[in-house]
Amino acid sequence: DENPWQSVANSAEDDDGNILSGWFMENADKPARAADEESETPYITSRAMDFIREAGDTPWCLHLSYIKPHWPYIVSAPYHDMYGTETHLDPVRSEAERADPHPVYGAFMEERVSKAFRDDAMRGKVLTAYMGLIKQIDDQLGRLMAFLDAEGLTDDTMIVFTSDHGDYLGDHWMGEKELFHDASARVPLIVVDPSPAADATRGLRSDALAEAIDVVPTILEYFGGQAVPHIIEGRALQPILHGKTDAVREVAISEYDYSMREVRRRLGVGVKDARLTMLFDGRWKYIFAEGFRPMLYDLKADPDELTDLGADPAYVDEIVRLERQFFDWTRRMAQRTTKSDEWIAAQDATLGEAQAGILIGYRNEAELREVLSKAEAQKKVARKTQ
Repeated sequence: DENPWQSVANSAEDDDGNILSGWFMENADKPARAADEESETPYITSRAMDFIREAGDTPWCLHLSYIKPHWPYIVSAPYHDMYGTETHLDPVRSEAERADPHPVYGAFMEERVSKAFRDDAMRGKVLTAYMGLIKQIDDQLGRLMAFLDAEGLTDDTMIVFTSDHGDYLGDHWMGEKELFHDASARVPLIVVDPSPAADATRGLRSDALAEAIDVVPTILEYFGGQAVPHIIEGRALQPILHGKTDAVREVAISEYDYSMREVRRRLGVGVKDARLTMLFDGRWKYIFAEGFRPMLYDLKADPDELTDLGADPAYVDEIVRLERQFFDWTRRMAQRTTKSDEWIAAQDATLGEAQAGILIGYRNEAELREVLSKAEAQKKVARKTQ
């Protein structure tokens, strides 16, 4: 088969032997043609274990990127029917959300996938498969943890478990992942830091704000690496893991570019303006939408995010405060990947130009000699103090 991922791992089969694509939601309740041990999640787990074995005593870093739970929504037996509809949670949504939505939000409600998840029968089939996929990954992580135990690696291996996004699955009248409700934007982050410094917080559940970009600096710091903030924007989470502070961020920020979505055309938005940015401070969730009013949710009063306060004049002060934070964030130097801030701070551009023969603003040669002689004297002083 040219593509067994499509025809075996992510397809089912009917009683007559016809192949049924797992991309179609109506087939989500059927078992994938692949046996469990040959399906994606167990296969990737096995390859991860092979990699660790082959590394032996050599230090290693493994990015184990499970594809599922994800489209296509289909899973191998016995996971395909472990969870019946009686185990499904009702979708988090209200009729008021549909009555007068923010234009961008309303446009995403009309996407094909959003309409499909309004079909209770289709949603039920997908949830059964989705929950089975989660159970499968849970079982495989258990298998991997047991392997680390057996290899004697548990006590000196840092483990970070997270996801790139969630899935609406019908919540807020949507499918997929495009906006910033918690169903999509709030993802798990479990960090196992085996160092003794983390013993005091072991097992702690934290509400501290974190971003995906914090994972790399956290790993670097664990291994004794030096911070490189001019290249890596994230913040190491060790101060939280080691009990030194409750937070490393005042706000969490997430961005989305919908320039390639049909939504952009329906809204009449230009490619460069098809951007959304979310700021969340632990209570207020502010979403900037270029060309439109902002969205605003108070998760303390409205944890299900059913009421958009962005057009309510009673919340202007909160919007202004969050807009200021957004403005501060947009003004930052994003990345200067070749030189650190410390290197730049130590430079003297005027002197550097003079030494290179770029003589801007000098009235005569005497001024130039004065600048160069002062620089040489400062170098001698620096050498003596070293």
